[in-house]
Amino acid sequence: MIVIAVLTLSVTAQTDDFGDAAADPVKLFERGQSAHARGELEKALEFYEQAIKVRPEFPEAEFQRGNALVSLSRLDEADAAYRRAITLKKNWALPYSALGALLMRRDRDSDAAAAFQQALSIDPHDNVALRMLSEIRLRGGNPKEALELARRATQGEDAPASAWIGLAVAERANNNTAAARKLLDKLLTDEPNNWTALLERADLLTDDKAYDLAIADLQTAAKLRPSDKVVYARLAFVYQQAGKTDEAAAAAKTAGLELQTNTNGDKTKVIGTQEEIEAANSDDVATSRPAIQKLIEKNPHSAMLIARLAASYRVEDPTRALELFRKAAEMEPTVPDYAVGYAAALVRGRRFTEAIGILRQVLKINPENYSAHTNLGTALYEAKRYAEAVSEFEWVLTSKPEVVVAHYFIATSHDYLGEYPEALAAYQKFLASADPKTNQLEIEKVKLRLPTLQRQIQLGQGVKKKP
Repeated sequence: MIVIAVLTLSVTAQTDDFGDAAADPVKLFERGQSAHARGELEKALEFYEQAIKVRPEFPEAEFQRGNALVSLSRLDEADAAYRRAITLKKNWALPYSALGALLMRRDRDSDAAAAFQQALSIDPHDNVALRMLSEIRLRGGNPKEALELARRATQGEDAPASAWIGLAVAERANNNTAAARKLLDKLLTDEPNNWTALLERADLLTDDKAYDLAIADLQTAAKLRPSDKVVYARLAFVYQQAGKTDEAAAAAKTAGLELQTNTNGDKTKVIGTQEEIEAANSDDVATSRPAIQKLIEKNPHSAMLIARLAASYRVEDPTRALELFRKAAEMEPTVPDYAVGYAAALVRGRRFTEAIGILRQVLKINPENYSAHTNLGTALYEAKRYAEAVSEFEWVLTSKPEVVVAHYFIATSHDYLGEYPEALAAYQKFLASADPKTNQLEIEKVKLRLPTLQRQIQLGQGVKKKP
């Protein structure tokens, strides 16, 4: 994190001792900032902590202490320092935005967003908060709000290059690729060695299949950071897409990697080490997710990896999963699994109508797709389109008779439709096969319902007015 000077510096050369400044918290703080600027983080931290000892209520020292702790990767302590600075000076935006950046680093986007929003309520022009919140909104599947925030981040005359790159990324997410390309072209005209902008433009060019231009940008980026393996990994990927297999192999070797077939045995090539690929296929999400994220850095256009990452978020963060599945489906629209994954995330987000439309399209192309049928059945059922749901669950039972719970959904669908004899028959089939442990809740519901249902059938009652 960039060191932010919050007090005027008036410092001379220092020794390792606190000297005459030992009782003056401001002088201790200034010495800390001077050491911080020189990259002497441990010494800076020592000065900040001494200043806080002399003056316990010193928010600026707590804030800079947090910055130093982040640079030292002591994140728990940095978190506490930022929160202490906020407690001491509530109407100060900087510690809120710094805390938000730290929370993002720890994969706590929801908490980070709250911190950034607080920062912006204090200072609507806080550039860090605007840029970072834009990134969170992109990851959360809200590209329009992300674009609005990114545009605000570029409004000031002193907007940093990173703000313009963020705007280009947001434009790209909104399918404004021409606008994104124009922004990056202008930035690279002014700053031809901007490493991040080179990578972003290379991604755009790769999407457009302008492989030679993408390769040129990545080669420039590689010269700027010759030891950066991620650049060579991306270069290997683009060479591979361009059909330049020898160059791809050489770039992968420079990165200390190799081209590997993924462990599912298909022909998709993944650039990464065997250890990374094995970790990515772990059943433990704490192991697999960071490994997948590392592989995506090296294979940014791999829809397969993006879909795998989406699956890891399906339960924990459905909004994140939805955005990632959408991205994978857009990258590879002919692969049904990505579209089904996207639709499943829509179902979990209770966006049933959208999910139904996607799943219908999948089944036109691939009518035997089991996951598409199960998700379509669930979406139709939740949308109260019970007659259509019955046909989907009947297909599921034909395909896999052991999926006993499908009988329950068929039975309740008939029940809601007022088709009582059919409902009773389906309930009885469910009870005959249901597992008392796995289906305990459904069994109890059915047993409560059956006496009333049987009386309704005996009385010849008609269609129910409401589900």
